[in-house]
Amino acid sequence: MFFLAVFLQSGTYGLTFLLPELFTAFEANEKDVGAMLAVTTLVTIITVYYSGHLSDLLGRMSTLGLSGFSTAIALFLFSTAKGIGFALVVASALIGFGWGLMYTLAPVVLTRLSSSTNRVQVFSFYSVFLMSGFGLSPVFASWMTSRGFSITDAFQVVAVLCMLSGILFIFLKVPIESHAHAEEPNVRSRLSFSIIASIFRSRAWLPVVMVFLGASVFAGLNNFQTSIAKAEELNYADYFLAYTITTVLCRIFFAGLSGGKSPYLLIGLLQSVMCASALLFLFINGTPWIYITCAILFGIGYGASYPILAAMAANDANEDLIPQTLQLFALSYFIGIFGFPYVAGWLIVDFSIPTLIVVVAILAAIEATMAILRSRKMMR
Repeated sequence: MFFLAVFLQSGTYGLTFLLPELFTAFEANEKDVGAMLAVTTLVTIITVYYSGHLSDLLGRMSTLGLSGFSTAIALFLFSTAKGIGFALVVASALIGFGWGLMYTLAPVVLTRLSSSTNRVQVFSFYSVFLMSGFGLSPVFASWMTSRGFSITDAFQVVAVLCMLSGILFIFLKVPIESHAHAEEPNVRSRLSFSIIASIFRSRAWLPVVMVFLGASVFAGLNNFQTSIAKAEELNYADYFLAYTITTVLCRIFFAGLSGGKSPYLLIGLLQSVMCASALLFLFINGTPWIYITCAILFGIGYGASYPILAAMAANDANEDLIPQTLQLFALSYFIGIFGFPYVAGWLIVDFSIPTLIVVVAILAAIEATMAILRSRKMMR
């Protein structure tokens, strides 16, 4: 039931991939999309920083319920906007607030429902539901438009699903408490600058930095996939469907492996595949099978490595700082996810799509190298 609530709300982020197409209705471009997502970034940073304060006040499940209601309102505002203005700024802010709460606190709840021995499996299955919502909402939107509906109709349907997600999270408050393994259900979750400094002095600093790089690659390729597909005269729904199927299958497979004896080596190898996928985008030339191959390789590389990296953030953290480490991990992720599109939009409009692809490939190579170096250090 918890994973279902996550799935219902995760379609929100998938619809942000369609903002370039939505914005073309009022003659806006990728720069405008990046500007609105910059608002989302700012609000997300503030939200993630104070999410522990809010959850200490309201309770984690009630706060997760609030996240569903916030994203529902945001999607409705996006669907009714007629141009760049106040409504879009509010919608962008609410996306950052709602999605920031959900993405930050859901893994914290899962740490209470799991132990270090099965955390990779639990996080992998969590990410399966999360990724299914990410990837299937653009496919759903494409299906709706092919049936005569509009992109705005898709936004409104997902808004209803987010409202149901919020209700479900609140309903699950008592069952989650009864199933929790943790002995201290009221442990403090709030971040502070001194705690952030402590986290960066621990082994967990690496996954916190790496997730920013991976999120930037993910945002650079996926947030502007509609623009890439249009330039190649291809259907973006084919990419998202292939990526989602591949990611779900890989995450289920790697959940069974528990991350292996050398998880950072596995992460490094997977992110090398992610780098290769980014470079392959330079050679699509309007060829559908190459486009699908890019999606499959990216699903293997990024899709499979992310839950292992998230689990390593929890496992590498100091035991008394696991909730705060996961919040900082989410904060780093959001800076990449919502912040990098501002850079990506600028690269597309002022330079070209191939320029963007080269930049994200370099970021992927840096992340893979960091993982491999950590793996070698652990083997010594």
